Amino acid sequence: MTETQESQVFPPPEEFREQAWVKDESIYEEAEDYESFWAEQADELIDWYEKWDTVLEAEPPYYKWFINGKLNVSYNCLDRWIENGDGDRLAYIWEGEEGEVRKFTYKELHREVNRFANVLKDLGVEKGDVVSLYLPMIPELPIAMLACARIGAPHSVVFAGFSADSLRERVKDAGATVVVTCDGYFRRGKLLDHKAKTDDAIDALDVQNVVVKRADNDVDMMAGRDHWWHELMENASEECEPEVMDAEDLLFLMYTSGTTGKPKGVMHTTGGYLTGVATTMKYVFDIKDDDVYWCTADIGWITGHSYIVYGPLALGTTSIMYEGTPDYPEPDRWWDIVEKYGVSILYTAPTAIRMCMKLGEEWPDKHDLSSLRLLGSVGEPINPEAWLWYHRVIGNEQCPVVDTWWMTETGMHVITPLPGVTGLKPGSATFPFPGIQAEVHDKDGEVPRGQKGDLVITTPWPSMLRGLYNAPDKYMEEYWAKYGTDTFFTGDGAIKDEDGYLWLLGRVGDVLNVAGHRLGTAEVESALVDHASVAEAAVVGVPHEVKGQVPFAYVVLRGGYEGSDDLKKDLIRHVSKVIGPTARPSDVLFVEDLPKTRSGKIMRRILKNIASGGEIGNVTTLKNPEIVDDIASQMGR
Repeated sequence: MTETQESQVFPPPEEFREQAWVKDESIYEEAEDYESFWAEQADELIDWYEKWDTVLEAEPPYYKWFINGKLNVSYNCLDRWIENGDGDRLAYIWEGEEGEVRKFTYKELHREVNRFANVLKDLGVEKGDVVSLYLPMIPELPIAMLACARIGAPHSVVFAGFSADSLRERVKDAGATVVVTCDGYFRRGKLLDHKAKTDDAIDALDVQNVVVKRADNDVDMMAGRDHWWHELMENASEECEPEVMDAEDLLFLMYTSGTTGKPKGVMHTTGGYLTGVATTMKYVFDIKDDDVYWCTADIGWITGHSYIVYGPLALGTTSIMYEGTPDYPEPDRWWDIVEKYGVSILYTAPTAIRMCMKLGEEWPDKHDLSSLRLLGSVGEPINPEAWLWYHRVIGNEQCPVVDTWWMTETGMHVITPLPGVTGLKPGSATFPFPGIQAEVHDKDGEVPRGQKGDLVITTPWPSMLRGLYNAPDKYMEEYWAKYGTDTFFTGDGAIKDEDGYLWLLGRVGDVLNVAGHRLGTAEVESALVDHASVAEAAVVGVPHEVKGQVPFAYVVLRGGYEGSDDLKKDLIRHVSKVIGPTARPSDVLFVEDLPKTRSGKIMRRILKNIASGGEIGNVTTLKNPEIVDDIASQMGR
């Protein structure tokens, strides 16, 4: 953050402000009584079978919202729009990488969800049973999610790009006996074999039924266990009464990387989560009935859950879903979609924006992007250069840019502009959403403005996580131990400038943010040590002009092995196989030893500084300081 960036402010366009849901800052004052504020949003935006008795029950670090309120998320996303006469409105326009287009009205989506809900029930799924979903960006994924919500079965979506090992770990922890997958999906013109990964993952697990969406791949099907999606759906009833759910019933698990190797099963419940995502969807994106909204994330991540499925459908929005990459078959694929469907709101990641910058302005310039009225950014702090390019080239300097900060655990936007109100500083996520108090702390409390510290949240909010599945001690350790049970530690660093704007600095622990995806360094280290040649490994994040951060690995080999380019390539492939392509190290450096304290702790700070070209710093506390010079020399330092 430079002084120029801190002082450069883009006010809301006057025409936009006049039409916005929020036109002035009074909403922040109204939301100071946050219980009343959230109760008002829940009452206005959500249909309840029974109203709550109490808005908030706080027993830190556990918080419950809308006590004894009864609702169903699937009903709120589908049935009520049909009952209101909006059943013929488009819910999704899906475009496959190969050009196939499928459209679903709310009425059609409702029919498919009901049918698949009955399929799940016929397979023995009951209220409270976790169902694992291992699907790419195809319409069957939101259909399966909403079907689970309809019958009260929490879903656990696993990103399709994850490996078989990653899927196995998540299915096992969730205790799922039903897995929904597909035989294949397209990426850059190639039909990938997804079923084989699924089979590898569930081998030796207690999975009784696998539902497979067909993509015409030639795959093995196990008799009695594996079922084709289309065959099960053929005779399924189109009527399925939604289950009445308590506000605090579990809606889904979302596994996310932490500072230890094992992914954490973040728990999100029904009433509070839906209230949070519906409220932020309305006010942050300024959603109107005639908007065509496109979030380019994958539903396998929390952004897709909240702002492709539950948030948009809870407001009756028309959304775009796209299966492929931004630059296939040509670098203007995204801009072709924006023009073709008249997209008015585009929500994407800084990684994608930087990639588009590298491809050149001539590609968006080929298309009429005048339908756009709002741009959004998500996944990691956006650098000012990318923000300005996005604002100028894609938004024609007419579209507010809502740079949103939040995380799997928050469920919804936590720090974000309100586009009709907030003056924007390129690179800053600006201010906490109304009703949320976010501060920058160190061990002595709130730090002075302009100084770095830990981003913490000091008020509860309805879509906050309710715990970690099967890991209550980890829940306390990760989020509430550092600053107390009334102060949520986000794990991110931040600075609050003199005007009160928040500037996010990324993870403060051993968690990387690779293209907006959180990745525990311990996960990558575990994958490396899993290789027969590796005795020890340390992984750090290094800057990348497109992805923001990428893993860099230091590896100590076992006796009898020697470092080579072939071994380096094999290790990189191994990590990709064990975790997924997102975790692939950008490089591997073979070293004799790793810098450690006298207690044996690896000094990743030093390794990170060596890899990224920073100041190495004090090494006198190390038991082997000489190794730092050796490593630095190998790196040409």
